[in-house]
Amino acid sequence: MRPWRRLLGLGPNGSSALLGMRKPPPGCDPRSIVLTFPVAREQAGLRLDRFLQTRIPRISRTRAQAIVKKCAYRADGTKRRASERVKAGETVIIVRPPMNEPPTPQHFGVLHEDDDVLAVDKPSGLPMHPTATYHKHTLTWLLYERYGEDAPQFAHRLDRETSGVVVCGRSLEAEVALKKAFEARKTRKRYLAIVRGLVASEEGVIERPIRSAREGLHVRMVLADDGQPAKTHYQVLERREGASLVSLKPITGRQHQLRVHLMALGHPIIGDKLYGPEGTAPFIEAIDEGTSADLLARLGHPRQALHASWLEVPHPATGEPLQMESPLPWDLQRLWAAPGAALAGEAQVDFEALLAPPDTQADPSAR
Repeated sequence: MRPWRRLLGLGPNGSSALLGMRKPPPGCDPRSIVLTFPVAREQAGLRLDRFLQTRIPRISRTRAQAIVKKCAYRADGTKRRASERVKAGETVIIVRPPMNEPPTPQHFGVLHEDDDVLAVDKPSGLPMHPTATYHKHTLTWLLYERYGEDAPQFAHRLDRETSGVVVCGRSLEAEVALKKAFEARKTRKRYLAIVRGLVASEEGVIERPIRSAREGLHVRMVLADDGQPAKTHYQVLERREGASLVSLKPITGRQHQLRVHLMALGHPIIGDKLYGPEGTAPFIEAIDEGTSADLLARLGHPRQALHASWLEVPHPATGEPLQMESPLPWDLQRLWAAPGAALAGEAQVDFEALLAPPDTQADPSAR
């Protein structure tokens, strides 16, 4: 694991635990990334370098001292020393140098907002959480820019390339209630996908257990008898030019569940770099060599054609059902207008188009 991945509080799967959204202290580069580490009562009195060792996995004392020397600041911009003792209730500030982040969409839509809940329409290509690669180019940062220190917190997540409804809690109580609703399966979700091939059945259920791959790319999920139970209901809405538009209702919520189950059905999602007809080759190629016209022609679409279109959750304040819906985004509308061309190597949308603001993405005739 890279040292800065550890310092960002990131595990191998990119989950973030320690990232703060505050502005850098005076005198620091305003583009810097600020990490905040609250000091618990039982940690009071520890040397600063020892404290960091308790908060950053598997770093040596020498590395902790180097981080303090280069990156530890007080709120007024003065530097700290490794030998300082931390106090209960204080927040240790670590300032990381700016990152050279890949471009992502810098917008989101609002589907619902009240005192307790915010539902946003996430564009494809926008990561939700900070990782070792993304920080300010994330939905987390965009929410912070709009709402400040009390920015709404996610109750669930979508893959970077998946677009659609994301619900957030606007208070700690609302966030906890929404997360518990997802864990207890008191929510209802519906996705839309454009898949390769003409799905034979009008509807059906895919019930195949899933687990993480134990060889090859570990970001990939696989079907396995020793995996976690996973169940998806599907319904074909329309068939056209060698492709199918499918509505999906996940009964369980495993990572990559819909993508893996559609692959198992023999109808992978168009544009999927991990679970398409070439397996993981497009994913590795995109990382090693970047995106290219040849890769786009083989994929048929610059991102996986999967959209979180509808979500129902119990409102955290009233318990009443709250429904949120996101229309099929412009790029998937364009794909569905001519899926045969896309499958023949003539993609209807390029990689760069997904980065554009919504008012410049598609002309009226494409909507």
